[in-house]
Amino acid sequence: MTETNRIEYKKQLTNELEKEVVAFLNYKEGGNIFIGIDKHGNTIGLEDADDTQLKIKDRLKNNIVPSCMGLFDVLCEERDGKDVVKINIASGSEKPYYVRKNGMSEKGCFIRVGSAADPMPQKMIDELFAKRTRNSLGKIKSNKQDLSFEQLKIYYEASGKKLNGQFTTNLELITTEGDLNYVAYLMADNNSTSIKVAKYKGKGRADLTESNEYGFCSLIKSTKQVIDKIELENKTITKITAKERKENRLWDAVALREAIVNAFVHNDFTREVPPKFEIFSDRIEITSVGGLPEGLSQDEFFEGFSVPRNKEIMRIYKDIDLVEQLGSGVPRILESYGKECFKFSDNFLRMAFPAEHEADHDHVDSGRKAELVKADGPTGGPIGGPIGGPITLTPRQQEVLNHIKKDPKLSRRKLAKILGINASAVQAHIEALRDKEAIERVGGNRGYWKINKK
Repeated sequence: MTETNRIEYKKQLTNELEKEVVAFLNYKEGGNIFIGIDKHGNTIGLEDADDTQLKIKDRLKNNIVPSCMGLFDVLCEERDGKDVVKINIASGSEKPYYVRKNGMSEKGCFIRVGSAADPMPQKMIDELFAKRTRNSLGKIKSNKQDLSFEQLKIYYEASGKKLNGQFTTNLELITTEGDLNYVAYLMADNNSTSIKVAKYKGKGRADLTESNEYGFCSLIKSTKQVIDKIELENKTITKITAKERKENRLWDAVALREAIVNAFVHNDFTREVPPKFEIFSDRIEITSVGGLPEGLSQDEFFEGFSVPRNKEIMRIYKDIDLVEQLGSGVPRILESYGKECFKFSDNFLRMAFPAEHEADHDHVDSGRKAELVKADGPTGGPIGGPIGGPITLTPRQQEVLNHIKKDPKLSRRKLAKILGINASAVQAHIEALRDKEAIERVGGNRGYWKINKK
């Protein structure tokens, strides 16, 4: 493994971290920095990867301008039996980014050229600054300033985090003038944002059978409401033959969830038009406002290069585990659906996913859908025997179960490292497995996981 235009290796954490991150923020494709790997690609490892993660987050939060919060992930990975830290950096929309202490100059602005972080010429700095996105959500003052955020606090607490008295500043919910911004308005308990989920009888829009309106609350709550509604519509098609029973859902649950979340995170709310969700007899369509972000091609979009349109929303959704990693959504969707399902225009991005045809199966087992919950990983499957039917797991739950089978004493912290997600997300998956009686704990904290065979 060698360094490339998108990969940088560092043997240890150095004073040049901010410079390298700035170079990727200013590069149209973003990139990855690995700490604990030398320039030849040899794994050296870190003595305390967790401490390194904390230092990196603090430095990037305080030492780079404009704010890059929501534009990077800091993950701990295991390579060759050693801990390394990976920093996943998205291309920013407020270029040029620069190292705070050196200012917006050739000493503070860098860009990735080949496998190096080169100083940015002053002419390029001036051109990028002239094009900088000025009408971002974070800079728009909310028309209401008496906002409450109880729902936001609840979602953070459910993810194992707690918002302190400075959360409006920490989450960038205020403008430079000190007013609550449009992101704050979208995250507030009460707003005027209406989210519609429409259902039609046939393949066209002539026969509307159901119109559901969500919203007027925190955007997080609206997102979860849409996920839950479409989850109910995502029926399980069951085909029983002489040899086996096959179950398929109308749409792939992993891809569907990713598409819903992406529609919220990447919607251009500056136009005050929310994403739209429509269910037809043969497909589901998810439409978000705004075409591809500036500088991102369709090929780069499909390869998973991330240019978050709303970095503040992205940061919050990552905090509460609605988004796992930057740039992971589209590649997950493409595991189940082809590129032809995406339609681009200057003002909209539409995803249209074809449904499994009920005519190809014996019947729809609508009762099973209550057992099927939201998925967020690769393909999973059922466990157990025929009595009472199999226990159906989401793909990520199946992945967690497989790791527990291999090592019944596996800790949550180690499992989080293996899966590349945080410990609170692992805890949620384990609780779901326990609720479904797929596993149970024997012996407390020093015990082990027992796999149930029922």
